[in-house]
Amino acid sequence: MTQQLNNEEGTTLLTPQKAAGEPRSSKISASFNFINSIIGSGIIGLPYALNQAGLPLGLMLLVAVCFIADYSIILLIKGSNLSGTNSYQSLVQSTFGFPGFVILSGLQFLYPFIAMVSYNITTGDTLTKVFQRIPGVGPDHILAERHFAILLSTIAFTLPLSLYRNIEKLGKVSFISMVLTFAILIIVIIRAATLGPQIPPTENAWSFARWNAIQAVGVMSFAFICHHNSFLIYGSLEQPTLANWSRITHMSVGSALIISAAFAVSGYTTFTGYTQGDVFENYCRNDNLATFGRFCFGFSIITTFPLECFVTREVLSNAIFRRDLSKVEHVAITVVIVGACASISLGFDCLGVVLELNGVLSATPLIFIIPAACFLKLSPGRWFQGENLIPTILIVVGFFVMITGLTMTGLYPQTCSHGMEMFYCADANVSVTAPPV
Repeated sequence: MTQQLNNEEGTTLLTPQKAAGEPRSSKISASFNFINSIIGSGIIGLPYALNQAGLPLGLMLLVAVCFIADYSIILLIKGSNLSGTNSYQSLVQSTFGFPGFVILSGLQFLYPFIAMVSYNITTGDTLTKVFQRIPGVGPDHILAERHFAILLSTIAFTLPLSLYRNIEKLGKVSFISMVLTFAILIIVIIRAATLGPQIPPTENAWSFARWNAIQAVGVMSFAFICHHNSFLIYGSLEQPTLANWSRITHMSVGSALIISAAFAVSGYTTFTGYTQGDVFENYCRNDNLATFGRFCFGFSIITTFPLECFVTREVLSNAIFRRDLSKVEHVAITVVIVGACASISLGFDCLGVVLELNGVLSATPLIFIIPAACFLKLSPGRWFQGENLIPTILIVVGFFVMITGLTMTGLYPQTCSHGMEMFYCADANVSVTAPPV
């Protein structure tokens, strides 16, 4: 069911009908959910993206992807206004029919599902190193086993949080995640100043551009996509108007850009060409400050997981049941989704490849192609004229990034060194222990 609301510009918008007394999100709560949905495991791969693209070009591409994400998010809501729909799936179905609905449903399911897999991989990478700093826990201890860490976080945290039926209840959890993200950012900046000068930069570390920059766009797209849950956050607003949504979008995406750029530059300048897909894999195991950062990031990822599960469950509900789920169905589908993600992540541990593939296969069409295509189909006028010019360019760029990025990822996959101690950690000149407090 939908209800009509007038936005501040006098345009009638459609938004999901909430039951009487069902809680709605404030602008602040919605912004926390929005920023938290952007700054997930993707942020940990941004230093690696700068390693692929080159520092100057990488920063330019990061800003460009941010602006495109911001523009296309608002374009989605404008498209829903033109078509009289209230979800990403219904918008595409009304615009491109059942084939469009099937394609979008697949992408909307695939992106958050793979994202949850990457969250579990990150959890396994980070928590095992955290546990090894506990006295008596060595590399052979069960707490140092990534499979155990993934199963423990799944049973104790991600599954219970994913069972929430209302996204508004995750607002406080998202706030905690934001606080932890700032703590992680401070730690990475500190280590850039204290550890970076002790690690010799690689050859051409400061070159303007590198040939595999397209792969970097895939990682950045993965980091900035939030389109798959934008309608859920929009529909949860106390006043879901286009003007309110635009302000929330600009604030959330802009904040995510500042945090992401600072994280990417600090991480890359510390390790330059040695930067891995999971930048925390670059820090030494006996680095206490980095260990605290790993703990914060692992907990932050655990609190982000339910947002992606919320979307995945919503896609299945719309595609299969086409109605609200009963309590039993809600629990059963949630357990299946979370269990499937845990099973896959137990057998695969190379984060960089996961970020690249999800970026070019899922995130790029969801950010660049589909929102622009829907708006062009619904908007009058020629494609290359007026307000249709930018959406047309986005479609062309999106297909280029998707095809080229997929090809290059297949031909030149990232070499994964999961769990290996970096060579500079054995260097006596590199001091990695945290200063006394």
